[in-house]
Amino acid sequence: MKTVGIIGGLGPETTSNFYLKLIFSCQKFNKLNRPPILIYSIPLPYDIERKAIINGKGEEKCLPFLIDGAKRLEKAGADFLVMPCNSLHIFVNKIRNSVKIPVLSIIEETTEFLKKKRVSKVGIISTYMTLNRKLYKNSFAVNRIIQITPESSQQAKIGKITHNLVCNRYNNKDREKLIKIINDFKNKGVNSIILACTDLQLLKLKCPGLKIYDTMEILADATTREILKN
Repeated sequence: MKTVGIIGGLGPETTSNFYLKLIFSCQKFNKLNRPPILIYSIPLPYDIERKAIINGKGEEKCLPFLIDGAKRLEKAGADFLVMPCNSLHIFVNKIRNSVKIPVLSIIEETTEFLKKKRVSKVGIISTYMTLNRKLYKNSFAVNRIIQITPESSQQAKIGKITHNLVCNRYNNKDREKLIKIINDFKNKGVNSIILACTDLQLLKLKCPGLKIYDTMEILADATTREILKN
């Protein structure tokens, strides 16, 4: 098995869920599988994280922390890297250029997943940073997938909900707000949604009549396949 290096802590609970998902997924193939996993929890200051998530500003201040984490994991013996955070994939190519080992992309893996599902139109729930940098829009356009976004007022609510989750503050009101936003996509002729923020899986959303795809799950499955490659 290959050793995966996780650039984590963005946020911590999502990283722990991602770790557990890898363990259980590998054991589905063989109960004796104990995948080698390295995690580096990025010590990113909350002020930088808050401004990046809510306002989509100052994200460049995150880059030195990410590159340092990638190099530490490579030095520790990782065969490849993953980062279970959508927004910070704006730096994925710079992270790739900073190390000599492969770095999986949650954007690329999600796009490929939707292609296999033959999804041609999808609603996206993400941070402002992800939308502003057109991470999915550009990838989708090449693959003839139409991206539908929330209204601006809804996007502001998503930013606050996401920051609450990163800070380990979540409640039923946030869940209800997000479910309402997701259900509004039905009025736009959309029946497939991607949670393009890995922290949103913590709310355990259920919206009957809509197919919700969690990008954390998609990346975890891709990571499992890479770990188990001969």
